[in-house]
Amino acid sequence: MSHSFDVFNGDADGICALIQLRKAEPRDSTLVTGVKRDINLLSRVDANAGDLVTALDISMDKNNADLQRILATGADVLYVDHHFPGDIPQHPQLRAVINEHTDTCTSVLVNGLLKSAHIDWAIAGAFGDNLHKTARALAATTTLCDTDIDALEALGTYINYNGYGPSLEDLHFDPADLYRRLYASPSALTFIQDSEDFKQLERGYQQDMAQAAELQPLHANDSVALFILPNEAWARRVSGVYSNDLTTQFPERAHAVLTEKDNGNYLVSVRAPLSNKQGAVDLCRQFPTGGGRAAAAGINDLSAPDLQAFIDKFSEFYSH
Repeated sequence: MSHSFDVFNGDADGICALIQLRKAEPRDSTLVTGVKRDINLLSRVDANAGDLVTALDISMDKNNADLQRILATGADVLYVDHHFPGDIPQHPQLRAVINEHTDTCTSVLVNGLLKSAHIDWAIAGAFGDNLHKTARALAATTTLCDTDIDALEALGTYINYNGYGPSLEDLHFDPADLYRRLYASPSALTFIQDSEDFKQLERGYQQDMAQAAELQPLHANDSVALFILPNEAWARRVSGVYSNDLTTQFPERAHAVLTEKDNGNYLVSVRAPLSNKQGAVDLCRQFPTGGGRAAAAGINDLSAPDLQAFIDKFSEFYSH
């Protein structure tokens, strides 16, 4: 008997991509996800011949060995993503939809596959991935009013916010549980209007961002700004969305937000300037545990001795 695995990033893009697929093609599947930075998710999949594995918004480059292992079992794989893929295997049982363009994301790619069947979730996913221009372009093809579009922007932001943190204990919702709650709603706007879960996310986001607003940069000029957040739960939750918020406020500037970790190292979020969404992954891949995409990337564990080297490289990389 065949089995289905849905493997997805625990952020807004991954969750909203899967919601679209399962609204269009309902399926009883095993959910495999985690915090946003937990991307080696295919390692958890024990597939067999005839199984179907759907992988969404996780780097193929980081999961290549396990992808090859799964394909070798005889399982079929649908892989949709917008991160650096490395070498894409040529295999008859792999359907890869990969697009690294800086103005797209996995939710938008799935929306294309489904011919906008559940475009409300694609819009929320794009907003959550800080692709405001893309999200509003999608919204322009619908009859949504400005109030509804703003509500979808908030939803995407809050879902994305929920995914940050080194452990599930830091999050308001386990991403798998949040996916189930969102999927159960008839539409994204219904979830916003009727769900207490939305209100919980909104309260948490507003409280954490209020603390972040008090932060001062360690280093800042016209080209770059670098912030260091304390090793506290609110800071771990807010690190990614705070990076996105800074980028929106200062579109000509690159941003790095570093969060102190228990081991004395740093979790790093890098955002390229909105005016030139390039280079973030190239910078981060110079350090162990670094990865991502051109516009937004990160380092999962920057060692304390490498801090100054990162600051120097970041400043030099984005200097005008």
